[in-house]
Amino acid sequence: MNGTILDIHNLNAWYDRKNMILSDFSIKLAEHEAVGLIGLNGAGKTTFLKVLSGLLPTFCSEAITFNGTPVKLRSKDFKLCRYTVFAEDNSFKYFTFREYLSYVFSAYGEKSPNVSELLQGFHFENYADVLLKDLSTGNRKKAFLITAFALKPQLLLLDEPVNGLDFESTEYLYQQIASYKNYGTVLFSSHILESITLTSDRVFVLENGQIRQTFERGQINAADIREALHYENDI
Repeated sequence: MNGTILDIHNLNAWYDRKNMILSDFSIKLAEHEAVGLIGLNGAGKTTFLKVLSGLLPTFCSEAITFNGTPVKLRSKDFKLCRYTVFAEDNSFKYFTFREYLSYVFSAYGEKSPNVSELLQGFHFENYADVLLKDLSTGNRKKAFLITAFALKPQLLLLDEPVNGLDFESTEYLYQQIASYKNYGTVLFSSHILESITLTSDRVFVLENGQIRQTFERGQINAADIREALHYENDI
């Protein structure tokens, strides 16, 4: 395995202190890998991504390091190393995609790139100048995914990235996740087993705010993951 990029030890996170969502949660992410998070509703997937994204301040941890150095998740330095695409995002609704792309790259201190290949891959060419508020849920998701893959942060966080996408865009998303390892690390949550089994180098099964089981490359298959989830129906 490559070197560790993110190491979190004994993380606790909550909305109400009396009801912990994540409890003694520890995880290590390696450089240049794709990691899948899967769990039933309420397992803590989205909460964990919110913590990493600096959107949930109610957490504590024994230690958090990024590239071997202690880091505060809400610090500017860490923010510039990660980007998150949430399952649902209604922010910047009066921006067009091109305006949003320009804004994000300016915020990260980068020059806006040519994204024509990503626009074509996600079948988004006809929507680049439409206000985000006027896009369908799927097309709005594409706008944020295109921005993410164009930005290429060291740590890319995707919350239910398949939700709302058409078949062709889903296939293209899988390709982008697989190739992203050339640039950095992808951590994504999903309740779609296909997306986990086709793209992940490792899979973490979450249950009651903790990692219940880990599947490494070569061990990742739908039947074993479904059994770990104690869930017989399709997910």
